[in-house]
Amino acid sequence: MTTVKLISLLLVASLAIIIQPAISGDPDILTDFITPPNTNTIDGSFFTFSGFGILVNGTQLPDKFTVVKATMAQFPALNGQSVSYATLLFPNGTTNPPHTHPRAAELLFVLDGELNVGFVDTAGKLYTQNLQVGDMFVFPKGLVHFQYNAGAGYAIALSAFGSANAGTVSLPGTLFATGIDDVVLAKSFKTDVGVIQKLKAGLAVKP
Repeated sequence: MTTVKLISLLLVASLAIIIQPAISGDPDILTDFITPPNTNTIDGSFFTFSGFGILVNGTQLPDKFTVVKATMAQFPALNGQSVSYATLLFPNGTTNPPHTHPRAAELLFVLDGELNVGFVDTAGKLYTQNLQVGDMFVFPKGLVHFQYNAGAGYAIALSAFGSANAGTVSLPGTLFATGIDDVVLAKSFKTDVGVIQKLKAGLAVKP
């Protein structure tokens, strides 16, 4: 094989690699389900999750925004199944701050109350909607989004994800509670270090 042909083949192979679409999601599995290590017996209880009982058993609902998750961390049977849920509990006036899910889209269904929701696309355009009971809204994969209960009563929503571990990246927490240098943040937000330090203090974990 000549040097020219070899170089041509290498260029074609490199181009094929470069133009492959970027995919971030759960890998396919080659078994019906994944059994946790050191587990000898699997029965129906392994495939059962009771953590959402708060919705139906009369438990006092929390007085601050709360997420009850059913991901593979809480429900190991989801490992490899590319699906998970979360229950979102919103007292009036509370918000689920801007965040992203890097590995899945989110399909939100309003069970009670009302929510103002929105997301921002990669062109910087904001899409918002006021949702009522029975409404469903999709947050595209990886985009920054939020939910806010502006109503007078409690709001409850159920979210489905196309991943057993969608991940959550909170923008306030990521920016102001992870140790990024104050000067970097001040320059990024075109403000001064004093403002950044106040924001960080507001997000600090209370003892």
